[in-house]
Amino acid sequence: MGLLDGFLVTLRQHRFLGGEKVTTSYSGGRVFRKRKKVAGRDEKTDKPERLHGRHVLNRYEDGMEKCIGCELCAGVCPAKCIHVRGADNDPNRPTSPGERFGFVYEINYLRCIHCDLCVEACPTEAITESKLFEFSFTNRRDAVYTKAELLVDDEGKPRQLPWEDWREGEDLLTSGWMRATSSAGDAKFVGEVGWSGELGYGVRAAESVAD
Repeated sequence: MGLLDGFLVTLRQHRFLGGEKVTTSYSGGRVFRKRKKVAGRDEKTDKPERLHGRHVLNRYEDGMEKCIGCELCAGVCPAKCIHVRGADNDPNRPTSPGERFGFVYEINYLRCIHCDLCVEACPTEAITESKLFEFSFTNRRDAVYTKAELLVDDEGKPRQLPWEDWREGEDLLTSGWMRATSSAGDAKFVGEVGWSGELGYGVRAAESVAD
């Protein structure tokens, strides 16, 4: 019966039968509800605070890039969707605080499975994930995000591309998933300086201490 219910949801989504339905989580047969309109657009369902969404490349407070071109994110990626090439910093005009920086950084979202292993592997927290998950492409070229598209702007906010459906709050908590060993993930370290903040973005509340 669950299989038939799934087909019924699909039929009810057809524009000739009312359309504009959105399925929610599985509960013994998919349930559906009418989408609400928000400023002429469909309302999104709520997302978990630490959702694995579209990636961003972060900067330090002084504007320097956090990526050091180590390629660990590309090495750990199970889908092989990340392509990174490092280059030596110009001593007079360095891009990052280290000896090297990410000269080339690309993510192919036709392959990405949003497993977050790249975030776990990054030693400088250069790559994190936003809460945006609604984006689509009309050609393969748009699906390959370049460094210019991934790098946050001068205010630390993700760049909003034409094919992305950003809503309020989805650019917050871009470091929602931090390594378990990070000091920012333990309530005992509240107020302690661990990693540099990302221009006011990506800072999350510490996890509660178990009783």
